[in-house]
Amino acid sequence: MGSESVDEVLYPAAAAGVHLSALRLDGLNRIQGSASSEEQPTTSGMEKGHQEPFVIGVAGGASSGKSTVCKMIIDQLRDQRVVVVTQESFYYGLTDEELVHVHDYNFDHPDAFNTELFLSCIQNLKRGKAVDIPEYNFKTYKSVPDARKVNPSDVIILEGILVFHDSRLRDLMNMKIFVDTDVDVRLTRRIRRDTIDKGRDIKTVLDQYSKFVKPAFEDFIVPTKKYADIIIPRGGDNNVAIDLIVQHIRTKFGQHDLCKIHPNLYVIQTTYQIRGMHTIIRDAATATHDFIFYADRLIRLVVEHGLGHLPFQEKQVITPTGSVYTGVEFSKRLCGVSVIRSGESMENALRACCKGIKIGKILIHREGDNQQQLIYQNLPKDIANRHVLLLDPILGTGNSAVQAISLLLKKGVQEANIIFLNLISAPKGVHMVSKRFPRVKIVTSEIEFGLNDDFRVIPGMGKFGDRYFGTDD
Repeated sequence: MGSESVDEVLYPAAAAGVHLSALRLDGLNRIQGSASSEEQPTTSGMEKGHQEPFVIGVAGGASSGKSTVCKMIIDQLRDQRVVVVTQESFYYGLTDEELVHVHDYNFDHPDAFNTELFLSCIQNLKRGKAVDIPEYNFKTYKSVPDARKVNPSDVIILEGILVFHDSRLRDLMNMKIFVDTDVDVRLTRRIRRDTIDKGRDIKTVLDQYSKFVKPAFEDFIVPTKKYADIIIPRGGDNNVAIDLIVQHIRTKFGQHDLCKIHPNLYVIQTTYQIRGMHTIIRDAATATHDFIFYADRLIRLVVEHGLGHLPFQEKQVITPTGSVYTGVEFSKRLCGVSVIRSGESMENALRACCKGIKIGKILIHREGDNQQQLIYQNLPKDIANRHVLLLDPILGTGNSAVQAISLLLKKGVQEANIIFLNLISAPKGVHMVSKRFPRVKIVTSEIEFGLNDDFRVIPGMGKFGDRYFGTDD
């Protein structure tokens, strides 16, 4: 199926029949949440310093189930503000001459839509401005301008057969979904819809389908499938696929809300590759060697992101061609500190990124939620003069992290010089560390739901150290 192949994607959704093609979710950290509905009025304070909405494009052939998919997403996001803007609203009204030959008019051609107006409306919504959307009457074939007012929302869903056709529209989308449904099913649905809802006779519907709809699908719609991030077979009948999509969106909402509260929290940009690696290492059935392999890959990403927060200065070098290249040079006064023993799993990735880096160690005995006791420390003697990357793959209650950071401060390390790296973080731990040490940067790859009664992170990934070093049961 071309670009929708899942061979290169780790996200194990094949059982759901959902294909995750490209790894483009560029802006998933920019989601926020509130109430839902297609035309729900929203509070307007977004124009000044607003948070950009999360834009989802839903494309596919006529009667493939696009509207059903949109409705299912909205139904599951009832606690968010969601608005749907359909491409059909932007059909050009037919002229008197075109009305005479209406049965020869191709409604499935890109030129049938007022794409410039469509684009302008979505751009304004992204800027936090309310817009007036036209309405198309399929019985009179006329467009009624400014028929519906749409307010800014947290999630904007663009639905239509050709919403992926124009690159400018695609560039506005954070997630692109293609609804793929069997051709016979689509034809049956189209006959039922056009005869009942649009008052057309069956012969006219079939003639239009063979003359325009089918060729346009092959010429204009199918080629846009390659731009999809997610391909959903069976459309609205694929409940598992919808659940996976909504779960991913909800995860991003939670991360964004926490990042708004704590500006020192940094969640690395999510892709389905990252979600796939998380799925593997969170699976209790994953073998030790696979756990280590994919954990190492994730740790490397977190370390690289953390290094990006180090101070730097401009530096010029001479290239082999004799040219001058102006670049940057990062701080050389750097060390790592791992919290034994899980934190030691992150040392190899740090060494791979920073040749010859010094790494200290801290051992904290954990007993329940509150009983934390410092057992051992071995830190570089000049640590007070260094930037410190604190390594611990899981931030749970935050008690161990607070004790480790407190020790670093006692050793003379500046609070702003500490970057705390972990794979997953529970909100409670983020709150505790940020409240005590607001200048410490926290870099993580995912935010968890919370803690269970045993103070374990959920959904979590178990006892990380035991699984990584092969000492679990």
